[in-house]
This record gives sequence, C-alpha cells and structure tokens, in this order.
Amino acid sequence: MRADRGEELVALVDDKNLQASENIIAAFHAESATDAALAAVNAVSAELTTEWLINLNKQVDVDRDTPAVAAETFLDETGVTEGLSGGSGSLVVGHADWSESETMANIYSGVLEAAGFEVTTQSVGNREAYLTALQEGQFDVMPEYAASLTEFLNPDAGPGTDPVASSDITETLTTVEPWLADAGIVLGEPAEAVDANAYAVTTTFAEEHGISTLSEFAEKCSGKASILGGPAECPDRPYCQLGLEQVYGIQFGQFKSLDIGTLSKQALVTGEITVGTVTSTDGSLAEGVTVPSGPEGDTEEE
Repeated sequence: MRADRGEELVALVDDKNLQASENIIAAFHAESATDAALAAVNAVSAELTTEWLINLNKQVDVDRDTPAVAAETFLDETGVTEGLSGGSGSLVVGHADWSESETMANIYSGVLEAAGFEVTTQSVGNREAYLTALQEGQFDVMPEYAASLTEFLNPDAGPGTDPVASSDITETLTTVEPWLADAGIVLGEPAEAVDANAYAVTTTFAEEHGISTLSEFAEKCSGKASILGGPAECPDRPYCQLGLEQVYGIQFGQFKSLDIGTLSKQALVTGEITVGTVTSTDGSLAEGVTVPSGPEGDTEEE
C-alpha cells in the first residue's frame, strides 16, 4: 500500500503509548539548582506543549528564523517571564548541537534573566559530552529529554539490556531519581512537550483510509503492501519497527533505510514509503507546512 502523492504530513497518534516519555525537562548541576532558577525553568515547563515545540521548530527549520528569535516568540506569547525574581549571580545554559536544543536553551536563558541571573549560552555537543560537562559544573543547566537521560544514567545499561524508561513520565522520573544524586544532577518539572519517535503519513493517505492513530493503521493498512521508512537500526529497536509489530501488530512488507528527517519525509511525498519515521516535534508537522519531494520539489516518476 503506497502513500499517495501529497505534500502535507501528519503524525499518527501513538494511542497505545509505545514511545517512552521523552518530555522536555531542565537538568541542573546540583549546586546551581536554586529555588529561583528552578522556578524560572518550571514556568517554561508549565506552558510548553508538543504543539508549541512543533511550531518553534517550524520557525527555525522551515521559516529559517534563528533559535533566539523563536525563543523570543515563546517568551512573548506565553508571558512566562512575568513575576519571576530572586535570582543573582551568573549561569551558563548549555545546549546540544541541534536547533531544538538551542531554542530551548534560549528560552531558559530568557526566563533566568527575567529572574535576575546573568546568563550566557554555550553549545556543548552530544549527550556524552554535555552530561560530563554538566556534572563537572562547566555549565549550570540545559534542556534534556527525560527518557533518554534515564537510560543514559542507568548504571546497569549495556548491550542487550531492556529500556528502563516508561511511557509514563511519572514512572520514568521515579526510576531515574536514585541515580540523580550520584550524578550530581537536579531536575526541574517536566513539560508536556514530548520529542520522541513518531510515524507520519501524508494527509492525503490519512484521509483516504480514514486513519489518525497507529491502531487504525494496524486495522486498515497492515500488510505486505505497506512500506516503513526509518533509520537503519529501526527494525530491531523497541520504539521503532519491533515495537510497532509487538505493540500494534503492524506488519510491513518492506523496510527502507532512510534518515529520520528529510529523506523519510521526501519518500512519503513521492510514495516510495507508506509510513515515515520522524520526530514528534518535527516542524514539518505544523499546520500548513508542505514537504517537497526532493531538493528542487520535483516528483519522482513511477
């Protein structure tokens, strides 16, 4: 079953909670987690939804604004800086080397400045690099993802071990809690916003088959004619093809190895795949965003 040629994409709802709780959460170096600093980042978490993050990512990745400009959009429209106070001294907000993390770092910077801190931001690379830097106090706070942080801090993690993070954020935070003190990390409150694997189809395909959830896809579209696109490791991962088969009973006739971003989305538009692996906060999921079939928007001939 090949996806029709459409340009807008929609993520199918994970109605059986396959994905882990990758809620956005602020991770502090323990000595930097003052009441004023925690109150500032928690004000962000109280307002940040997945829809907000999709639109912030659209602003940066589609509309080509800077992460700093996108952060100002969130701060201005939510009013989260109002009433913050009690901060003093300087803080360094770290971020990983992708745009969503940088946008979140700028949002944290804005609320911390409003609370009275002097704030700078700093790029610190991947999780292996930035968690070490955070633990050593090279910077004070950064945006994190709850489930991934939990898996990283799991002292028993290793090849072949099962994930310990849950699809329930409360359970995930309960799991990671005993490991935080040893790591020298304090967490803020989690946001509603979740950045996890998501499975997208074209809006034309969704409307034609009357589907909006993964369960409905399993009922109506599972089978040899359906093609899944995603990263090379997807067939063996519990949150990817393996999980789709075990949790939803979805069978695919074929898997195509594609990146989790541009190539998967273009393959959906051209009909090369039926379902594409994206992230749940991908800017291409924002209302009205269209995805071209290739660098020049040309549609592949069949």
